[in-house]
Amino acid sequence: MKKSNVVIISILLFALVIFVWFKPTSQEQNKGKPTSKEIKNEDQQIVIPSDIEDTITIQENIYSPLELPTFSKNDAIIRHFAYTLCYNETYEQASWVAYELTADEIIKRYDRTNRFIVDGAVKSNSADDQDYKKSGYDRGHLAPAGDMSWSATAMEESFYYSNMSPQDPSFNRGIWKKLEEQVRSWAGELGTVYVVTGPVLKGKMSTIGHNNVAVPNYYYKVILDNSGTSPKAIGFILRNEGSKGSLSNYAVSIDSVERFTGIDFFPGLSDKTEQRVENSMCVSCWNWSIQRQNRNSTSSESTAVQCSGITKKGLRCRRMTKDTSGKCYQHD
Repeated sequence: MKKSNVVIISILLFALVIFVWFKPTSQEQNKGKPTSKEIKNEDQQIVIPSDIEDTITIQENIYSPLELPTFSKNDAIIRHFAYTLCYNETYEQASWVAYELTADEIIKRYDRTNRFIVDGAVKSNSADDQDYKKSGYDRGHLAPAGDMSWSATAMEESFYYSNMSPQDPSFNRGIWKKLEEQVRSWAGELGTVYVVTGPVLKGKMSTIGHNNVAVPNYYYKVILDNSGTSPKAIGFILRNEGSKGSLSNYAVSIDSVERFTGIDFFPGLSDKTEQRVENSMCVSCWNWSIQRQNRNSTSSESTAVQCSGITKKGLRCRRMTKDTSGKCYQHD
């Protein structure tokens, strides 16, 4: 063999040894790259990093991921039967509560329990009765009991203190209640809506109770209609006080709510769709008449009775009602 050929072969063998020796393994190639788990919901898909799987339990066929805002591995995400919440220990209430609401779910099948209970799923312990007692504030629902009357479990869990926030009585029983009824009306009309609601936990806030539960100055609610070929969304920001103004006066874009709260809503939408529905806000695209559904699909027409609710003065309410709960619209 010629000397030149020996030299060439030696060089090739040396290069091969170097390549094999320094070639990265598959583990080294993937080092630093976060793994992920895909959660598919028909046309929608969200990729959740695997390092937060210990924070949130995925329950297929119970929840759609579409209503969930963006969250991090440090957030205390709690998934109940009918809604998901992000608990904020600093302020002893949820930063947001998210759920899907369908036309079938707004038909009342179970009465209010009115049994407020501590949420055992909150590892740091939630607020309790003593926090609200004689505070002057209502235990305001974030996910309203009226949206949870389709299931005994959902109704019971809607009274968890993790789902409560201190609300001025005139706000809770007034415009906030009206907004909740409007959302149910939209669910009945559109078939399905996705709802995220919560307090705005920013700025200087007073506190109540031994757990120092913060009293928010504002509340927000965002609603997504993804039922048609052209999805739309609408947001609301309301001060924690009574108001007789029209709901449409408080309507804002989702982008506005995101800037005000610092929360990123509906990340499950495609980037193009998310940008379009969150940038724009069409008041006339929504039906503002409230269509109340049958309160109980199995009940017959009943005779009106005096409301069993108690007024601020400690007297029985004088309104008459046909509601199966025995309470008028203000005390239901």
